[in-house]
Amino acid sequence: MNGIIMVTYRILCNGDLNKDISLDELLLNEKVAKAIKSEFAKGFRNIALLSTSTDASLRIETSKELYSFEVAKNDFADILVLAEEDAAIKKLLKKDCERVELVNIETL
Repeated sequence: MNGIIMVTYRILCNGDLNKDISLDELLLNEKVAKAIKSEFAKGFRNIALLSTSTDASLRIETSKELYSFEVAKNDFADILVLAEEDAAIKKLLKKDCERVELVNIETL
């Protein structure tokens, strides 16, 4: 198998935020509801916030920089180990940031 694989990864830390919030849960929060009403329904009374979608959600996560490197297709089975080694070589791994998450694997 000849060819190249472009691997994209990011570094994960212990204090990273990664949370899903449903739209219904968001609208039930008094502070959020008040902010929406004051911004989009200023001057109106007896306003109700309703959601028509049952599965709509908002994802809150820590913004991360993406890193890339190339490997031969023969090394596909070792991509995670190679990503960890690449991060170590680039000195991206720190005390509370010691994990690597593969984001994309693309064949060229």
